[in-house]
Amino acid sequence: MDNFLSYEAIETIGALAGILTTLAFAPQVIKSFRSKSVSDISLGMYSALCTGILLWICYGALIGSRPLMAANGITLLLAGSVLYLRLRYAPEKKHK
Repeated sequence: MDNFLSYEAIETIGALAGILTTLAFAPQVIKSFRSKSVSDISLGMYSALCTGILLWICYGALIGSRPLMAANGITLLLAGSVLYLRLRYAPEKKHK
């Protein structure tokens, strides 16, 4: 089955998707870093997200997609930063 889009158009779509999904984490990182208020950040969600992003990087390496690895590498840094801030500033409360 032939693609109706050129290779360049497909790569542009992939690049835009990578840029937008990566930049989506920047406001949360900045807000969390400035306010040090992370109690509403879900530890489970960010743990699963970072694991999934790491798997996307592995997948990108396996198929030889540098843009996929680069976008997810930056996303992992940003999402990992939020996870780190969550662990540092809002540790889980121990049940009594």
